[in-house]
Amino acid sequence: MRHRIAVVGGGPAGLTFARVLSRHDCPVTVFERDPAPDARPPGGTLDLQERLGQLALEKAGLLAEFEALSRPEGQAMRILDADGTVLRDWRPRPDERANPEIDRGQLRDLLLGTLDVRWGRAVTRVVPGTDEGAVVHFADGRQEAFDLVVGADGAWSRVRPAVSSVTPHYTGVTSVETALDDVATRHPDLARLIGDGSVAVYGANRALVAQRNSGGHVKVYAQFRAPLDWHTHLDQADAEAVRSALLALFDGWAAPVLELLRRGGTFVHRPLHVLPVSHTWPHVSGVTLLGDAAHLMPPLGAGANLAMLEGAELAESIAAGSDDPDEAVRAFEERMWERAGRWAQITTAGLERLVSPDPAAALALFDEVQPS
Repeated sequence: MRHRIAVVGGGPAGLTFARVLSRHDCPVTVFERDPAPDARPPGGTLDLQERLGQLALEKAGLLAEFEALSRPEGQAMRILDADGTVLRDWRPRPDERANPEIDRGQLRDLLLGTLDVRWGRAVTRVVPGTDEGAVVHFADGRQEAFDLVVGADGAWSRVRPAVSSVTPHYTGVTSVETALDDVATRHPDLARLIGDGSVAVYGANRALVAQRNSGGHVKVYAQFRAPLDWHTHLDQADAEAVRSALLALFDGWAAPVLELLRRGGTFVHRPLHVLPVSHTWPHVSGVTLLGDAAHLMPPLGAGANLAMLEGAELAESIAAGSDDPDEAVRAFEERMWERAGRWAQITTAGLERLVSPDPAAALALFDEVQPS
């Protein structure tokens, strides 16, 4: 029996779910609010873990293609003190494939393939339990009914209210993002500072992280503890005003480190929000959630990996299941909640240590995760 299945959100979770379903000859429709794949910058690089994101790609039949695109050298990690002293300089072995990096745009294109994606279809809400099934309401006034709607639409999910009244809360940590282009040619000193992968500098209640993407592009993240409204006196469109505010926050840090902020272009304000560590919901027939929509957690390398594996596992369960996909969904949710809860605890504790009053806590965490 062919079920009417839709996934809302064309990110890693939704596309992995759809790709694995399609591999099993199960039709699925992806609704994405962006008007086209390249409508906005896809974001930074992702490290796909061997037992999470890479496993999901294996289930999607895309592991070989991923290995050809990924950057194992991007696993390198350098830790500096605020005065510029190198505290750790870890470089992967030539055969190290535990967490190779891939740009989000490359991953998106890899997952897209020939999927049926309805671009420019913004969802406003989902109403489960009607005579027709779960009804998806769109911003343009249209409606469509499905036997199963999977919400993979991120932190501020429009599908989540169909199963849960919980909304994300602010962690107390804000991230401001900027970027450098053509780093080897235009900023060779910063290219040397960053190395092949990432460099992180930790101080009291603040950190600077720079991470290589492909094509000479580098993302820079200034992270610090502040009230949610810390920026209200700033014109966010005024790059020089934001730069000055950030340089004041990191006053006294080594000059080469501060060049990461001085040479950045535009700045994007990203306060870090999370869902409760143990977020669950009473099962609702016809609707479920994946990824950030289900378990938004600090961005410490787990979120996209979990989301992709969840999408792959749910798709496999539905493809192998009975005539009623609800059975597969119910069992999947129990497994997802248990695993996501463990990772939410890990990443929440990690954020507390990475942006803490004691910079030594961040270094200790690095040593636990990646011993020298």
